Amino acid sequence: MPHVNKTTNLDAEISSTDLGELPADVVTDHNHKLYIETVGCQMNMLDSELVVADLRKRGYELTQNIKEAETILFNTCSVREHAEHKIYSSLGRLRYGSRKNPRKVIGVMGCMAQKDQKLIFQKAPQVDFVVGTGQLAQVSELIEKARIHHSKNERSRELAVGLGRKDGKHAEITNSFQSYDPLRDPEMRPSPYQAFVRIMIGCDKFCSYCVVPSTRGPEQSRSPREIISEVKVLSNQGVKEVTLLGQTVNSYKHTQDGKLFRLSDLLYLIHDIEGIDRIKFVTSYPKDMTTDLLEAIRDLPKATRYLHVPLQHGCNDVLKYMKRGYTVEDYREMMQRINEILPGCSVSSDFIVGHPGETEESHQKSLESIREFRFKNSFIFKYSERPGTKAAERFPDEISDKIKKRRNNEMLKVQNEISEEDNAEFIGKQLAVLVEGPSKSAQKAVDASSDTLAEQLVGRSNCDRIVVFDGSSRLAGSIAHVEIFDVTPTTLIGSIVTKEYQHNPGSSLPILQ
Repeated sequence: MPHVNKTTNLDAEISSTDLGELPADVVTDHNHKLYIETVGCQMNMLDSELVVADLRKRGYELTQNIKEAETILFNTCSVREHAEHKIYSSLGRLRYGSRKNPRKVIGVMGCMAQKDQKLIFQKAPQVDFVVGTGQLAQVSELIEKARIHHSKNERSRELAVGLGRKDGKHAEITNSFQSYDPLRDPEMRPSPYQAFVRIMIGCDKFCSYCVVPSTRGPEQSRSPREIISEVKVLSNQGVKEVTLLGQTVNSYKHTQDGKLFRLSDLLYLIHDIEGIDRIKFVTSYPKDMTTDLLEAIRDLPKATRYLHVPLQHGCNDVLKYMKRGYTVEDYREMMQRINEILPGCSVSSDFIVGHPGETEESHQKSLESIREFRFKNSFIFKYSERPGTKAAERFPDEISDKIKKRRNNEMLKVQNEISEEDNAEFIGKQLAVLVEGPSKSAQKAVDASSDTLAEQLVGRSNCDRIVVFDGSSRLAGSIAHVEIFDVTPTTLIGSIVTKEYQHNPGSSLPILQ
């Protein structure tokens, strides 16, 4: 079926003139400086990487200075209200300055673009185009269209979004959200040695508080053939660790050449790719944590012993309000299988405090769940009502911000205590750490033994714990062995394990002890 989406011009129909036949100065009369601001999840980070790669191919150059950029993109998130406020604030600062430079083009893409569509033009009339999550391939064309309109002293106000859940047949809606993975841009990655790989888009879980099913569209899994081809390209670019992405990544399911592939099958295929040292995946859904997947992680050395499986709440009544589709008892059974099949595996979670229906008693149950399951870490959020969700339609947001903040802090305190206690168990142990590069603080320290300048490096263990240590930046991209001597709730602190060499008289090469 051909691609279907909603592409409209709110002020006037776009001319059908072939862009290639236009005078060059109409389309290219700008400085090719691109600024992009990204908020939200790893999926948004990947979307930005793909768009930037496409624009680089067309001669654009990234800049961190928004004032010098003549092409400005905002990749947005709608999961939390704060993320939307941040984008509108950034747009507000551009409202008047953009009028002074007719070459400046401003675009909004991502989840907020898919959800709010025309509202963005109302709140930020300086925006030239709005692009949904499944139409990223159209960004470059919309930028050029905007410049055509600017050359005529007009604003394009172009809208390109996927169909809403009620706008057509399921196949049409699904087809309006395209997976867009044509190119990669190393500069946009977490590090040159780590990359995200989208294996599926969309979500069909319909949790009551969540906008993702409407902003990301129906659940679709990419073919194993496409994914393996992409991972091989990344490996050739020097990537050592790939993180497989999906809104509920362990729900992955795709039939190729008559065979059904699940996530466990995909892990085996990626494991055979030369150059890839580690494989991770996020975010997992508790009910889809199958035994075959856990056994694949157990049997594949490159698969990390880390799972992000959000519980969201420790009270069954609130989980029912949330429409999560499982109980605390279901989650407990899952954790028992994880601990039996993957002893020592780290598990992290998400929690929402202040969700409609949450009492003080149910909040205490969430705190108890952290103590019971001893998560490596938890991402804790205060509930914010999102328009268009079932929770917003059915349940009043009656819990005050003061109570939400207090419960958030209480939960954070318990989680930090658990994290620090469990991290302390690593003191004196040696861990294999994939070195990402200099730490954010990147503080320099003089190595007393050699009087050379050492740099604080950061990496992650096989169970996804952050490790910092001093060493040469040349270690980036390698696996280093680090002995842990101190911890914080979020970080292990260690030192490189030095190797002693003993000369072998019968050989010109040293022998590693």
